[in-house]
Amino acid sequence: NLVLCSKGIPQTLALFGLESFLEDAGCKLVFYLHRVSRGVSLSTTCLLSGFQAIKLCPSISRWIEILIRSPKCIVFSCFLCWVLHFMVNIPVAFYVIGPTNSKNMSMEKVFRYCPSYLLGIAFSVTAVIYTFTDGVCLTLMLCTSISMVLVLHRHKQRVQHIRSSCLSPRTSHETRATHTILILVSMFVSCHALAAILSYWIIQLQNPSQWLRSISVLVASGFPT
Repeated sequence: NLVLCSKGIPQTLALFGLESFLEDAGCKLVFYLHRVSRGVSLSTTCLLSGFQAIKLCPSISRWIEILIRSPKCIVFSCFLCWVLHFMVNIPVAFYVIGPTNSKNMSMEKVFRYCPSYLLGIAFSVTAVIYTFTDGVCLTLMLCTSISMVLVLHRHKQRVQHIRSSCLSPRTSHETRATHTILILVSMFVSCHALAAILSYWIIQLQNPSQWLRSISVLVASGFPT
């Protein structure tokens, strides 16, 4: 919800021509909340997928199984995600500024209502950090999802002889769970990867069209929606 509000509402207002409705403090707050909430959404989804994969793993040691079954462990891990992204995104408050007439803004093409004056090596370093953290989360999400699908598939094969005598045509629990996992990971990876590609493409263009920027916002909001 925080991702959608901090991204969707300002972009919608900018789409209707209200490009100077936020002042400097408002731009810093909105963009900071968007970066934090996006990072938390991405990392906690990956984290919870990891907890599920560990629970399904038959060879896990007993003490790890007891640890991850504790709600306190999951809550504490999610809390650490919030703290991490609050700290990692502190530079946002420094390089995002309010509406300006200057055209030398590195992120003006992507965020019309809140441009950025971060240029050169600083912008490159920040982009590398964000790309690295996103890449780690996407990779972990893929690995944990593939692990769960394989475990469910092996379990389905083991109990196949038991269910063969059942005349019910209902889909097995393992199949339904596998479909859910595949839908989730497909949406997760495709939305985040495509949003990153579109953002990079927009930055590289001299004069990106409005429809391209709108598609970028729509794709970035796809998974949270």
